[in-house]
Amino acid sequence: MEKFRILAINPGSTSTKISIFHGEEEVFTENIVHDYEELKKFRNVIEQEGYRYEAILSVLAARGYSLDEIDVVVARGGILRPVKAGTYRINDLMLEDLRNAVAGEHASNVAAFIARRIGAEKGIPVYIVDPVSVDEMEDVARISGLDGIERKSLSHALNIRRVIYKVSEKLGKDPGELNFIVAHLGGGISIGAIRKGQMVDVESANCEGPFSPERAGGLPILEVVDFCFSGKYTKDELKKKLIQEGGVYSYLGTKDMREVEERARSGDKKAALILEAMVYQIAKCIGQMATVLKGNVDYIILTGGIAKSDYISECIAGRVKFIAPVERVPGEEEMKALAEAACRVMAGREKVLDYGGGE
Repeated sequence: MEKFRILAINPGSTSTKISIFHGEEEVFTENIVHDYEELKKFRNVIEQEGYRYEAILSVLAARGYSLDEIDVVVARGGILRPVKAGTYRINDLMLEDLRNAVAGEHASNVAAFIARRIGAEKGIPVYIVDPVSVDEMEDVARISGLDGIERKSLSHALNIRRVIYKVSEKLGKDPGELNFIVAHLGGGISIGAIRKGQMVDVESANCEGPFSPERAGGLPILEVVDFCFSGKYTKDELKKKLIQEGGVYSYLGTKDMREVEERARSGDKKAALILEAMVYQIAKCIGQMATVLKGNVDYIILTGGIAKSDYISECIAGRVKFIAPVERVPGEEEMKALAEAACRVMAGREKVLDYGGGE
């Protein structure tokens, strides 16, 4: 089997993670931390393309690599219009939607631009995989309770799909034959119900579900209305407060769950209560997803950075293990997921999708 040389690109708000793979074998991964003062000079994340591109070239050179050695570039998908799961060619419509932030601003929106630039220069294929806006929700799950407002599917789809494949492989089973509830626990939290390979419902702390280290999650709606019309915040300030300064941070002034756990163990009663409340809400949401699957749950998977904590994972499992066995895949495997998708496509084992079109 030919081992394609793969460059995987995964931008964050103040960093860009890159990996080189030979086939599915990781050669190296490096997280390039950018100067925040430099990033502030750009009006939006798309304008950072050249800056991040040059940073990637510098790291590759320091590692003894050049773009001439790369066969394919694969990037994390940004926030696009709703799409089904899969690997997509980077086309003009995709870039236009990302440039205009039609579905929202996110650091990952710049990834496709960097990949397209490299592809154009070197004449190699470029793809994105499982963007945040992967949408396989059932129609009944879209109804919010107020006409004019529809529930949307936004999730850590890339890592969620990866851990489903990983757990299924470990069990020697086909993921298309199993039902999962996957809780991705990081700075943001996504909890999805996966029926036979499709994420039929999901809650994300961007707008609902359990609060996370930095996001408010679902809130009492009438109090939110009062908050909005208090005159204390502009629209942008309020969004920032809910998405970047909500959740654990709003209560304890930190987004580091290791610190929260340590404070709780050291006798900080408020930290202990907030930690318990987050666990409680995560477990409650997992329970809700069990009803989506009508109780037919094969496995519950805990993943993401917070799942590295034995204590938090055990607390969640203690509340939900009556539903189904709990598997733990700590951290995230997004770079591996990107590389594996590139391998499947390059080997002809997976069809490439066209954004705005089809296969």
